[in-house]
Amino acid sequence: MSAPLLTIEDVAVELPTLRGNLRAVDHVDLSLQAGRTLGIVGESGCGKTMLSRAVLQLLPKKAKLTGRVMFDGQDLVRLEPESLRRLRGRDLAVVFQDPMTSLNPVLTIGTQLMETIQEHLELDAPAAKARSIELLAAVGIPAPEQRLAQYPHQCSGGMRQRIAIAIALSCEPKLLIADEPTTALDVTIQAQILDLLAREQRRRHMAMIIITHDLGVVAGRADEVAVMYAGRVVERAPTQVLFKRMHMPYTEALLAAIPKLDAAPHTPLPAISGRPPDPTRPLKGCSFAPRCNYSTARCHEAKPVLTSAEMPGHVYACFHPIRMTEGIEA
Repeated sequence: MSAPLLTIEDVAVELPTLRGNLRAVDHVDLSLQAGRTLGIVGESGCGKTMLSRAVLQLLPKKAKLTGRVMFDGQDLVRLEPESLRRLRGRDLAVVFQDPMTSLNPVLTIGTQLMETIQEHLELDAPAAKARSIELLAAVGIPAPEQRLAQYPHQCSGGMRQRIAIAIALSCEPKLLIADEPTTALDVTIQAQILDLLAREQRRRHMAMIIITHDLGVVAGRADEVAVMYAGRVVERAPTQVLFKRMHMPYTEALLAAIPKLDAAPHTPLPAISGRPPDPTRPLKGCSFAPRCNYSTARCHEAKPVLTSAEMPGHVYACFHPIRMTEGIEA
């Protein structure tokens, strides 16, 4: 196989707070090949968005970042600000979870699309406008030429997200990061947005990272899944392998929390008991141990490291891995 397009090496992010340093990302290692899709899954506060911001180099000013983020042969951590500015939007693009806040409410849709295109592709105004119309049509927006003169508040949530995707795709990026791209959208629009991202990813042969709290979102749409908890990757595997042979109890709990279409009416939705650990007060042992049904004294005394499973590419961090007898189709 060719060298990975993106390699995250021992990345850690700490934020100073009044209660002490907050470890948002705890020594994460990941890689992604060109044309492949990686799903990063976990509860709110697990560090998945902060990890994506470490890749984009969009961390808060007081954040302390260690490790390396290698993208297309360049270490983004040590790249000059001007070089980063040219890279973001051109080769490295992002779709944020709330399009109403990621789009500028006082600028027209056309202005925001054309600004990105003219900045990175150096097209004149007529060519940038023609390119903008093509992009809006490609993401399924009707009457795209008329939409250029409208403002974000004149569009629905699904339309705004499609516009954000069009802006992200405008310069043919090599890597697209989609951070909770379906938040606050109804289930029908969610499916349309995810199908749109998958179609454009295949058509452009770009790498993509999908960040979500829902394992159902990445099932069938990601080549590999990394499950994060308390800033760490606690399980990583090819998607089919993860659903058939998951070993981490936290992954099992996330899967159980997904609503089932065949469940009887009024069936209570399983929830993970307890609360995530305080990131300013790291636990001595496994961070999931206080909420885990399988934990023992050992789990509270030592922190498990990532261990290779029986299937290639499958690693997990657990002293008492689940041994599934029957898999679940992804």
